[in-house]
Amino acid sequence: MDDLKEQKKALRATAKATRCEALKRHGPMAGMMLARKGLDGITVRFDASVACFYPMPDEFDPVALYNKLEADGHPLALPVMQGKGQPLVMRRWVIGDTLIAGTWGIKEPGPDAPEVRPEIVLVPLLAFDKRGYRLGYGGGFYDRTLEKLRRENPNLLAIGLGFDELEVDAVPHDDHDQRLDWVLTPGRTLRCGT
Repeated sequence: MDDLKEQKKALRATAKATRCEALKRHGPMAGMMLARKGLDGITVRFDASVACFYPMPDEFDPVALYNKLEADGHPLALPVMQGKGQPLVMRRWVIGDTLIAGTWGIKEPGPDAPEVRPEIVLVPLLAFDKRGYRLGYGGGFYDRTLEKLRRENPNLLAIGLGFDELEVDAVPHDDHDQRLDWVLTPGRTLRCGT
């Protein structure tokens, strides 16, 4: 287990530097390119609910994609932290709603926003591979959340958002790491595990 943690830690450091360089190279165009594609190529119901994530300062801004999804009829949600070791709760979000600063200053809906059981979860990532394994920030929040949501809905789609440059040959993983079904980048739509 310690070896796996060390492998993830090393990849996390490399991936953060790679993402920083990709963000400098692509700038705000990355989010716009992603929005133009939307969920093209992925079969989803026209009104499927989508859990988004609010970007951190060193992630590209996917809000243009969220605008497109909302305009296309997809109800949106954002994650709310429940505490260490707990899955995230998804709460309804309409673009323009007032958000509050949650854990680590990440914006989230207030406690009055209704809880949502999404059919699609957009997932941030630091690295990914073609099999659908992703490297996150190390807290396990999305792994716990996806595991819980997949128990409730086996047809749930998990879609990672990131730069093409973040693809690696193999992400170190163990049994609790949840796989992505798809990865969307500004340059392509990748079906994982095929």
